[in-house]
Amino acid sequence: MKLQNIVNIVSALLGIIGVIFLLRIMGTGDEQIEIDASQGNYSLVTPIIELARIVLFLTIFVTLIFSLRGLFSNKEKLKKASISIGFFLLIIFISYMVSTGVETPMKDGKILSENGSRWVEAGILVFYILFIIAIGLMFLSGLRKMLKK
Repeated sequence: MKLQNIVNIVSALLGIIGVIFLLRIMGTGDEQIEIDASQGNYSLVTPIIELARIVLFLTIFVTLIFSLRGLFSNKEKLKKASISIGFFLLIIFISYMVSTGVETPMKDGKILSENGSRWVEAGILVFYILFIIAIGLMFLSGLRKMLKK
């Protein structure tokens, strides 16, 4: 059986289970759920929350499997992905080297370490650099389209 077929079967089963949980919740009514929750009884809502977590983790897992399978099946795609990851790591490295860290007191009374502060600043710099690159690439793409016409 192909992996795609297994994914479809599991998706259908999870969908049916989700509908059953939803019908249970809708059949109980909002008032009863609120009364139960005020007494600390979440037994009606908990199963659908857990199902949502399971669906989230399965979605992440299946996406990673299919993405990696697609990458490793084509050496050209793997090469391009490796270069992109390399550039991303280079941007992170440069941002970390440029950033400075200062011990910072936080609202809860704890202190953010110098290294933690440096990572926060590096993350902000990475965001700005990637934002500027994205805007530049969109501008160049639009410019190329305009020049082709």
